Amino acid sequence: MSKVAVVYWSGTGNTETMAHKVLDGAKAAGADAVLFTAADFDATNMEEFDAVAFGCPSMGNEELEDSEFEPMFSSCEVKLGGKKIALFGSYGWGDGEWMRTWEQRCKVDGAVLACDCVICNEAPDDEAEASCKALGKALA
Repeated sequence: MSKVAVVYWSGTGNTETMAHKVLDGAKAAGADAVLFTAADFDATNMEEFDAVAFGCPSMGNEELEDSEFEPMFSSCEVKLGGKKIALFGSYGWGDGEWMRTWEQRCKVDGAVLACDCVICNEAPDDEAEASCKALGKALA
């Protein structure tokens, strides 16, 4: 049984909803999955998990949230080499540039992207929720 962490930051609740669907998908696929907020996770947790889903909405100028999520993620980057991960998040405007930049950053770090990222505009609809569940299953 694989062990999966689902780590997220959410300002409006949209990315939190997505995180719960990722968790549901991982558990449905048989993983031992645990949900964390960005404040409750750091690089020391990385070794405990076979795979990690990171979720963060687009903020400001299409960037990761900078007070909690970015510092946590930066601390984890040194542990991404060869690690199976997946990315998800919501946005209110723009075209998803923050996610493309984030994916590229993870590839440079040597992470193994388990599947395509999942993004949605505002609150996740049924299709986005199904994609989040599939993302969780891909990590399991």
